[in-house]
Amino acid sequence: MRRTLLKALCVIALLGGSTAHAAEPYVLKFATLAPAGSTWMKAFDAWAKELTAKSQGRLTVKFYPGGIAGDEPDMLKKIRFGQLQGAALSGHGIGEIFSPARILETPFLFRDHAEIDAVRAEILPALDAGFRKNHYELVSWMEVGSIHFFSAKPLANLDEFARRRIWQWQGDRFIDAFFNANGWSPISLPITEVYTGLSTGLVDTVVSTPLASIAMQWAGKTPYMSSQPMATGIGAVVVSSKFYAGLPADLQTLLKSTGVPLSQKLIADTRRDDLKSLAVLAKSTQPMAGLQKINLAEQATLTRKAVSALEAQGYLSAELNRQVDAALAGYRSGKQ
Repeated sequence: MRRTLLKALCVIALLGGSTAHAAEPYVLKFATLAPAGSTWMKAFDAWAKELTAKSQGRLTVKFYPGGIAGDEPDMLKKIRFGQLQGAALSGHGIGEIFSPARILETPFLFRDHAEIDAVRAEILPALDAGFRKNHYELVSWMEVGSIHFFSAKPLANLDEFARRRIWQWQGDRFIDAFFNANGWSPISLPITEVYTGLSTGLVDTVVSTPLASIAMQWAGKTPYMSSQPMATGIGAVVVSSKFYAGLPADLQTLLKSTGVPLSQKLIADTRRDDLKSLAVLAKSTQPMAGLQKINLAEQATLTRKAVSALEAQGYLSAELNRQVDAALAGYRSGKQ
């Protein structure tokens, strides 16, 4: 009798242990440069709560905001080593995963947000497949804002950039090609060292979004800003394919389905904050009069030179670029 009771207790203990193990949640360790309390982090926090609620606690998110996990290349390295499972990335980080996507950041390519939205919708399946092929699952697409020139000194024209100490995000081959096409020699630094660079005079000019310029405190060092944006910065919420594949099918579906409204919210919020940031900067910065009328035809020629060089290097895809050109032409012809 005693032996039977002991066996029964052992079985109960084993079952209890198995149940507890099965109930352990899947934890998505997620990094971003967005600081705590920012619009992005508020959206991410709401997304995490939705995942937890709809999965009944089986899928949770642990955030590492404000760059505490390092610059974007550091985040991707930690994902490869399994220390993180996901991240929110700008174009630089996206370029480390699926570089052809950066065609959407081509300087002076799009006239407005409507064109961006139309083209992105056309090529989204190709973006999805490109990330997956490179061991990442694209959960949400987003934007980081309109990209402007900010400088410690006024510029009479674009040619003056050749004499400026302009910052380039370290390892960013896309912007490097654009700078080279224009004959500019940038200073390469991680994004985490730009403020120090501006403070010491190592750099005196940056390419940035209004929101990032304020958040990173660069605006206080760069009182001159171009009025016309050169492009719209892209962004993406990604998770590693290994983490995604390890999720049960229902949680995979949940992660992807919540990514759609998250994308819509992030893009809308970023565009709204862009306008707010421009209003704030209007009080503390002066427009660079020499950049009010950029020769778009000349820039188109230089941009095509940069794109062709990146295609030859395999960084951009000629096929995807043709899809973008076709989608843009189709949208414009439909409006006429």
